[in-house]
Amino acid sequence: MTGEQIIGEFGNFDGAAEILQAWRDGMAPEPALLVSDWADKHRMLGSRGSAEPGPWRTNRTPYLRDVMDALSPAHPARRVVFMKGAQVGGTECGNNWIGYVIHHAPGPMLAVQPTTELAKRFSDQRIDPLVEETPAIRQRVAPARSRDSGNRQLSKEFPGGQLVMTGANSAVGLRSMSARFLFLDEVDAYPGDVEGEGDPVALAEARARTFGWRRKTLLVSTPTISGLSRIEREYLASDQRRFFLPCPHCGAMQWLRFERLVWDKGEPDSARYLCEACDGAIGEQHKTAMLAGGEWRPTAIPQDPHAIGFHISALYSPVGWFSWSQAVRDWEAAQGDDRAIKTFRNTVLGETWQESGEAPDWQRLYDRREEWAPGTVAAEGLLLTAGVDVQRDRLEASIWAWAQDRQSWLIEHRILVGIPFEAAVWDELRGLLGETWRHASGHRLGLAMTAIDSGDGMTTAEVYAFVRRAGAGRAIAVKGQDGLRAAIGQPSATEVRRNGRKLGGLKVWPVGSSFLKGETYGWLKLERPTAESGDPFPPGFVHLPLHAAGEEFCRQITAEQFVARAGRNGFRRLEWVKTRERNEALDCRVYARAAAAALGMDGWGDGRWARMADALSLPAAEPAAAAPTDGAAPAASTTRPRGWLAPRGNWLR
Repeated sequence: MTGEQIIGEFGNFDGAAEILQAWRDGMAPEPALLVSDWADKHRMLGSRGSAEPGPWRTNRTPYLRDVMDALSPAHPARRVVFMKGAQVGGTECGNNWIGYVIHHAPGPMLAVQPTTELAKRFSDQRIDPLVEETPAIRQRVAPARSRDSGNRQLSKEFPGGQLVMTGANSAVGLRSMSARFLFLDEVDAYPGDVEGEGDPVALAEARARTFGWRRKTLLVSTPTISGLSRIEREYLASDQRRFFLPCPHCGAMQWLRFERLVWDKGEPDSARYLCEACDGAIGEQHKTAMLAGGEWRPTAIPQDPHAIGFHISALYSPVGWFSWSQAVRDWEAAQGDDRAIKTFRNTVLGETWQESGEAPDWQRLYDRREEWAPGTVAAEGLLLTAGVDVQRDRLEASIWAWAQDRQSWLIEHRILVGIPFEAAVWDELRGLLGETWRHASGHRLGLAMTAIDSGDGMTTAEVYAFVRRAGAGRAIAVKGQDGLRAAIGQPSATEVRRNGRKLGGLKVWPVGSSFLKGETYGWLKLERPTAESGDPFPPGFVHLPLHAAGEEFCRQITAEQFVARAGRNGFRRLEWVKTRERNEALDCRVYARAAAAALGMDGWGDGRWARMADALSLPAAEPAAAAPTDGAAPAASTTRPRGWLAPRGNWLR
């Protein structure tokens, strides 16, 4: 039956022409236009979201052509995996696909970001400019200001389809609609289990099953940890394509490896790539021509015949985006810092990071201990924090000093014997918070912040009550949080009760315990420079004193291992496991580091650290020399340190 026969059957009425046109659109075959061709013809980039505004040019990033074209309806692939480094245009590839669907192949589409908040940001910063700046799309999506336009922050309606955006942390959002097209962005940042309903990728893909062979899924991400990375797992199940480039000297095809990039020591601008075939030096000026002559080649037999996978690093970034010399600078700056090297491998090379998981050898730490006077702080140590672990019969506290380059010194580890349900041990801890330690300058340093573990449900109320009485400027309650990829998160308000009585509100700080243990172990593994070399201590080096770090302490601070275990839904997860019963030294270290992070230490610039050092360079109230022997009290200094820091915790006294 034709459209005219339909109208003749049911009669002419208002809107019949629109219904007829929609019927024709629905019956029309899938367009033959490829996604890359559509982008070159219609996509416009504005100055709001692009460093190169104007018409989209796939020739600027030739490696994206095959990725986009695999998303075209005529291509047989159902799952397209893109594991990448930063600065290669991966997100814009997905945005072009969204524009193509809206304009040329309408259907229901679901775009998933790691969180709902990021989905809102994606809508505001990516999708709204896409609609506003591309005339072909602007004609199909009504302005948000019009009534009943269907243009909302997380939902964009268009003739024949709808784009819904949601977060991987929302089970409701993932099951809200059936979708033919799925754009799953930054999948390595998705939670392992969303609200107890399973893996968010599996939940999203379940919404597309009814579309059979016509469905398409794009998974994009920079990778994270080997063995846990979703994008790596999906890529390894595909045909594992690499982008091969021709050597400008001999024409041999090869994919770029960071190991083939060489440079003169201390001269990043001398970076050049050595051809695998002729060993000729390739300068970055050849990159544009090499990219134009590049081609994707599969390097494996796929486990899933309907999946194709692409991997590319930032070494392929077009000239003017991310240079080889910048890659060299980033690599050299990362040396000595496992976290920075991990970031480099993830974001620049687009590769996973292999967690070693091995604790440092306690004997090596014990043998390399240093000698300095008990209760004193090294000249470089400008900040004191404490971490307190709560046990059933005692409190244990470690006081650590911190330098600008994250070097740290254990000042003392103190055990406060007493039952946490009684006041005496907390009174003793209150006294510790009021103590000071002599700095090498002669000044007395007090604790800037103390973090106390509140994770033990038996003593949580006692910790909350103590912190509330001590004041937020002196102590904070902390609680370990699995999966937090930072030293510390945003605090949440908690009501404090004791013996059934309300005491008031309190903020509890989530601590990335796994993150900080990995950081600590990386720093503990740093080699101490020899006296003969004259080299300085590396950033992050952990100094342990003879007087405070005995054998038991060294065993405790290395008492956990990072191991992989099978988690829910068949996914592996890494977790810290005790190798011995006592690990309080490690926990106290983690909490002291969290206290420093809560103060904002990681974000302090050179200026603030300089002001701290400057304050300690002024005459001290007590001389650095030995105390007078005539019994007279030392004269008070008439010079006060400058008021560069708020009096939180009486940092300088």
